[in-house]
Amino acid sequence: MNGSKLALRIDTMLESKAWQGQGLDRLATKAVRATLTHLRLGPAWEVSVLGCDDARIAALNADFRGKGQPTNVLSWPSADRAARIEGQTPPSPDPAWPELGDIAIAWGTCRAEAEAAGLPLRDHVTHLLVHATLHLLGYDHERDGDAALMERLEAEILATLGLKDPYRDHGPVGPV
Repeated sequence: MNGSKLALRIDTMLESKAWQGQGLDRLATKAVRATLTHLRLGPAWEVSVLGCDDARIAALNADFRGKGQPTNVLSWPSADRAARIEGQTPPSPDPAWPELGDIAIAWGTCRAEAEAAGLPLRDHVTHLLVHATLHLLGYDHERDGDAALMERLEAEILATLGLKDPYRDHGPVGPV
C-alpha cells in the first residue's frame, strides 16, 4: 500500500504463464480505480485478482457455481452488498473493511471472446475487470432492472477510459 492508508491496493497473482507480459496488474488497477472513481467511493480499497487458465476457472466455476465449464471472469465479494430492490444501487461498502473481494479471470476464454468480437484483448479484459469490480460492490445482472443498471454503469465507466460500449458496439460479447 506504499505506506498510505488511502491507496488502492490490487494484489495480482498470475497462475497462468499466458498472462505474463499482458499487463494484467496495470489493467486491473485501471479498471478498479475507474469503477471506484465513477461510483465516488474513493481509493482506500483492496482487491485480489487471479490471472488463470480455462482449466482453473472451470474448476472454480464448478466449485462455486455448479457449472463445470470455463467462463471469462468470476468474482467473490467479501460481503453481501446486493441491493434489496431490483434496479436500485447497492449500499456502499463499509470503509472500516477495505477488502472488496477476489476476482479470477481466464486467459483462454478472454482471448477467444476478444478475437471473436474483433476487440483488442486489453479492452475486453478491462471490461471484464470493471464488470467483476461492480459484482464486488454488490451489482448483479440476475434481475432485468439490475442488469440494466449494471450494463449502463459498465458503459459509463468504460467511456471514461476511452473504450466503447460493449453492449451496443460489439453485440453481447461480455460477461455471463
